[in-house]
Amino acid sequence: MGNGLKNRLQPLKTRLLKDPYYRFQSVEELTLAAQLGVVIDANQATVDDWLRLPGLSIHQARSLVSLQRSGLQFHCLEDIAAALSVPVSHIQRLAPVLRFCYYDADSVCTIQPVNPNSASVEQLTRIPDVDLFLARAIVQNREQQGRFQSMADLQQRLALPASLMGTLMHYLVL
Repeated sequence: MGNGLKNRLQPLKTRLLKDPYYRFQSVEELTLAAQLGVVIDANQATVDDWLRLPGLSIHQARSLVSLQRSGLQFHCLEDIAAALSVPVSHIQRLAPVLRFCYYDADSVCTIQPVNPNSASVEQLTRIPDVDLFLARAIVQNREQQGRFQSMADLQQRLALPASLMGTLMHYLVL
């Protein structure tokens, strides 16, 4: 690695170590970040991950995450461009850090998050540590008191212990 490249990488490396959600300011920073090993998996990216990329709005980031959570998998840049209704050339510059990994929805290793505001009792019982009694309580509480606003709201309304919420938060999405 030449001294010039090394000199440009060091400040970015320092920023990334201090702030792993650093929002890249330019295509050059993205390219340098890719050389430092930064990768964003398009099929598991959060809103915060998408917002790290220059030129993406909060609306676009939320839209991509919503599509991904609905089961859609992105296979290439063209899929991202189509989802955002922009030309591929507009997002081509993001390619250095984007990865398109496939996740089999039927695999026992793949966690499919469930929305407690719309899930059936049957869907809820597929979550580890959710028995029939808890699944019915979630649905009944939702029907009587309305949608859960957050994980904290769900925990409070159902008086769930923190240890159980520690498990559930990996399987629920609001």
